[in-house]
Amino acid sequence: MRAQTGTAPGAVRWRAFVAAVVGTRTLGTGPKLLAGARWVAAIIFVSFGAAKFANHGAELASFRHYPLPAPGFVVYLVGVVEIAGGLLLAAGLVTRLAAVALAGDMIGAIVVSGLARWEVISLTLAPMLLVAMIILIRSGGGRWSVDNRIAARLSRAEQPRPGAR
Repeated sequence: MRAQTGTAPGAVRWRAFVAAVVGTRTLGTGPKLLAGARWVAAIIFVSFGAAKFANHGAELASFRHYPLPAPGFVVYLVGVVEIAGGLLLAAGLVTRLAAVALAGDMIGAIVVSGLARWEVISLTLAPMLLVAMIILIRSGGGRWSVDNRIAARLSRAEQPRPGAR
């Protein structure tokens, strides 16, 4: 294979991995819906993540009621995950990986504060965000994403060049 494409086998495997992470599968109105889901979820995650820092005292008091080790550290960790994940979703960059991290965050919210403490936001908004993250994990970032541009560039790189052996 290397003689035909001029690419080392390791590079081929790496491109296949990257293509699987950033590739998208949408048709019709799917790209618009995916972009909308990404952007709405991004706004929510960045807002809630920023609150972990801006309103740290109240967030820490809330987290102290949860059965978590080191609630002070966990508040900051969740804030970073939500802000970084939200920004990645907004751009559509490594959407699947960001969605996996944020889905884990939502599972934690549902279990720790929703089911254990019956907090309404964790029993209403968190499950909806979890569903959105599952959709993004399955579909990727959609046509209007950085992931799509990366996938297109990788696809063009895989095309045989005229005159290449």
